[in-house]
Amino acid sequence: MLTLHTKIASAADLYGRLVLPYDQREKCRLRARLDSGEEVAIFTVRGTVLRGGDLMTGADHRVVEVVAALEPTYAVRCDSAFVLARCAFHLGNRHTQVQIGEGMLTIRADPVLREMVEGLGASVEEQSAAFEPEQGAYAGASHRHDDHFLAPVPARQKIHRPGDQAPA
Repeated sequence: MLTLHTKIASAADLYGRLVLPYDQREKCRLRARLDSGEEVAIFTVRGTVLRGGDLMTGADHRVVEVVAALEPTYAVRCDSAFVLARCAFHLGNRHTQVQIGEGMLTIRADPVLREMVEGLGASVEEQSAAFEPEQGAYAGASHRHDDHFLAPVPARQKIHRPGDQAPA
């Protein structure tokens, strides 16, 4: 199984693409499949978020591009900056992950949140889009593409899936 643990800034060749929704891109231990079907293991430092366009490699130096999967989201738009700020405040008050764009907010599809922001005066459009929310004020440095090692790979780490059988 291909193991990925290090982000790199650039690569001459790509071995494959790893298409993941946001909730999987924020896990520090993950078992997934490349778009070719090959299984991969990802080991990153807790708190690391993989972003669309990140390049990952492992001990064998094969490079995989992380692609943000399309997922159900809402585009929240408002007629005024005041209403947009109120929506952002109330979403943040509920610890909702939000992607901030020019004159709009993007959130995961959630009927309760939709009703809330519409009640504040926003218009909401359902969309299928890559979701790249803000990391938050305490997440550390901004998104960077420096070469750096992310996490040690445990020598005998097994990544368990819900369907795996317990050893007999």
